[in-house]
Amino acid sequence: MRGTLFIVAAPSGAGKSSIVNATLARDSNIALSISFTSRAPRPGERHAEHYHFVSAEQFEAMVAAGDFFEHARVHGDWKGTARQSVEPQLASGRDVLLEIDWQGARQVRQKVPGAVSVFILPPSRQALEQRMRTRGQDSEAVIAQRLDAAREEMSHYGEFDYVIVNEHFDVAVNEMCSIFTASRLRRDPQVARHSRLITALLADDPG
Repeated sequence: MRGTLFIVAAPSGAGKSSIVNATLARDSNIALSISFTSRAPRPGERHAEHYHFVSAEQFEAMVAAGDFFEHARVHGDWKGTARQSVEPQLASGRDVLLEIDWQGARQVRQKVPGAVSVFILPPSRQALEQRMRTRGQDSEAVIAQRLDAAREEMSHYGEFDYVIVNEHFDVAVNEMCSIFTASRLRRDPQVARHSRLITALLADDPG
């Protein structure tokens, strides 16, 4: 049975990575796809753990070679998901989570109509700005740029299947876990998992 592809997107500062990491710690059945990016690592970020960090030239060469499942330019830098990070795992029956932006999510939905998508919103624009500043990773110019982009990013929430408002972190994590559970209980995945049981239950001769 093919695995389910989950997509999680949010504006910068909405707490997407924190929610995803906490959810994955509680659900061992999902593999996180590590994205490629052309931006420089932030303090504390490690190659192949947070991102695969490559130069813009390397990234563009991968685009030309057709290596990406999805890719987009985000805040002036390239980000993308390699095909090898997604397709083999889905084919083996493993669920895969993509932590990407709305542009990448749109590309993925076109390729995988059955993907389950989640958009995370902040409780207010003031909270979004505060979270950006609390991280202490970006300059004032970068923060201003990200705040300008956030409104445009949030306007695409309607393209997603589910919306989570990250006002209380524990609640948001519980809601994300609930989405994963509900998606696995949909009819088609359940029929694929339990085909023998269903056949036996509906048989004319139960013996």
